[in-house]
Amino acid sequence: MKKEAFVESLLQLMERKDHWAWPSFTDGTVKLENLHHHFEQEYETYVRDFPVMIGWSYVKCPFPLARQELAENLYEEETGGLEAGKPHPELFLRYPRGLQMDMSRFETITLYPKAQEFRDALDTYTINGSWEQAAAVTTIFLEGTKFERGELDPNAPKRPSRPLEKHPLVVNYGLPIEDLELTKAHGGVEGDHRTAAWKVMTDFVPPNARASVLQAVEDVLAHWLTYRDEVAEKCGLTLQSPS
Repeated sequence: MKKEAFVESLLQLMERKDHWAWPSFTDGTVKLENLHHHFEQEYETYVRDFPVMIGWSYVKCPFPLARQELAENLYEEETGGLEAGKPHPELFLRYPRGLQMDMSRFETITLYPKAQEFRDALDTYTINGSWEQAAAVTTIFLEGTKFERGELDPNAPKRPSRPLEKHPLVVNYGLPIEDLELTKAHGGVEGDHRTAAWKVMTDFVPPNARASVLQAVEDVLAHWLTYRDEVAEKCGLTLQSPS
């Protein structure tokens, strides 16, 4: 598979990372008392262990320059040393804490069935997969959005950016702005992370590994969509059939 076709296929997969329920999480439709389903399942499926997931790609990767890119991402996620000053999983918990949720719920989380399948897929490609698959499902899929094309093409739509005071959790749920530390940290490093992630894909994934990378991302995407369906249902949302 040629590099151009590989990149285009990967971009098309990322453009499908768009769930029908997400607007209801950003416009206040989901009730505050139901938001814990979202935060708990996100934390347990990947947020808590995200640095480790990147680490699997790092330790398997044979290319020093690619490892350097992965190491910078891993260091920031695990320590916050480049931007935030605190580990990103720890900063994530500022969201539910700031919303006055019962934080004991985050000490022992039981994944819902589809969430468990999503986590199992992530483990398959990070722990047991190739370094290329691990890098793709973490730095491209989990960290990326449907606006990835805008990271490569200056004429394509960019990932939306808003002032912290306009963040949906602040506007619709009363989260104190100081609890948006993770959002602020992502804003400080995400541009570099996106550039590094795509550089690893384009410069270091060999032609004979590209098909397996696409297969991994497509599989994880499918599991992510059903997992998000499950969380939406737990939050009281239903997909309305077109009339």
